[in-house]
Amino acid sequence: MTKRICIIGAGPSGLAQLRAFQSAAEKGADIPDIVCYEMQDNWGGLWNYSWRTGVDKYGYPNHASMYRYLWTNGPKEGLEFADYTFDEHFGRSIASYPPREVMYDYIEGRVNRAGVRDWIRFSTLVRDVRYEDGRFVVTTRNNKEDTESVEVFDHVIVASGHFSTPNVPYYPGFEGFNGRILHAHDFRDAREFIDKDILILGTSYSAEDIGSQCWKYGCKSVTVAHRTAPMGFKWPDNWREVHKLEKVEGKTAYFGDGTSKQVDAIILCTGYKHHFPFLPDDLRLRTANRLATADLYKGVVYTKNPKLFYLGMQDQWYTFNMFDAQAWWVRDVILGRIALPDQATMDADPKQREAEEDKIEDDYGCIEYQGAYVQELIDETDYPSFDIQAANEAFYQWKKHKKENIMTFRDHADYVSPMTGAKSPAHHTPWVEELDDSMASYLKA
Repeated sequence: MTKRICIIGAGPSGLAQLRAFQSAAEKGADIPDIVCYEMQDNWGGLWNYSWRTGVDKYGYPNHASMYRYLWTNGPKEGLEFADYTFDEHFGRSIASYPPREVMYDYIEGRVNRAGVRDWIRFSTLVRDVRYEDGRFVVTTRNNKEDTESVEVFDHVIVASGHFSTPNVPYYPGFEGFNGRILHAHDFRDAREFIDKDILILGTSYSAEDIGSQCWKYGCKSVTVAHRTAPMGFKWPDNWREVHKLEKVEGKTAYFGDGTSKQVDAIILCTGYKHHFPFLPDDLRLRTANRLATADLYKGVVYTKNPKLFYLGMQDQWYTFNMFDAQAWWVRDVILGRIALPDQATMDADPKQREAEEDKIEDDYGCIEYQGAYVQELIDETDYPSFDIQAANEAFYQWKKHKKENIMTFRDHADYVSPMTGAKSPAHHTPWVEELDDSMASYLKA
């Protein structure tokens, strides 16, 4: 095969794409020439922890949003690789909510075994992508060597993620605040806020988890301001939810419900932008953060140029195994195993998916919706099928456990692996007491 494929990003989505092509080659297929560009000096994407904030060592925006004490906020049984289980990697069953070091080791284990590292050009920033005469002209900069290159490809697969460019709102008084203001993207260590009164803006997963981390490691109080509705969990006594922030004067924050609070730090858990500065207008995806992305046939094919693909651009319940399902499907389009329909059909597909999403009434419906999407893609490729309903059930249990107690949901066991059918054991230490979340500590008997 003479095709050349450009993959942008070596995080979970980009690594899924590399594994998909490697899997086909392993079975005897003739695969294209593949080049994956990764701006960081190692693979893993957001799971590649860095102490740096702001800019990286080369002066470009820092990609990482990972913080030191992060544990998965959903059960591992909902994200397990179908072709590489946790049991296979660790040699035994482990608890359902691994910390970041454990998760990174799991992610790396699969791609190490696949032997795809040589396909990746690390410390290389994609600066520009143009579509000319039926092919893509890609300009990159190797930051380590400080050199620029231009190469031509038949297909481009954008796998750079959408959780690295923060959405940073302004509130009156921010410029005069006598404390620290940071976005979740730059949050690294909960111990920074020991004995501090913190204000969190937003009600996303990062709001609940960063607040919980700060509480666990000894902040004085947590106040969460919401614009629409509170998260509504059973919070500790030194945690309260208030209506939206109106303004800040000095260190005093004033809220829409008439209350106020003196705070030492404001953490903006206000989401991220789909941001692709390396793409021109005619190739750039513009979508809200939702389960059904705009302008992507089957959630991956850019309808305005079907030679361009995007992975992992959806709002997510499913993660790693959904990225796999997408990557296998994209691979099979490129290999000619799946034929794309006419333009009208492709244009109608994302609109229909959006309409179906709009009818969903609750989070349980969202889980089922995305599970069905993953199944749809798997059914059309040779990606190992797995028990989608079992994965859905893991998510259902997770939501139930969070509702019971937001600070103990990670202590639950007996989640069932959709791949092996085995139940998870309990972790040896309650999450609120486990201050050492190293892999060595987590895996000890």
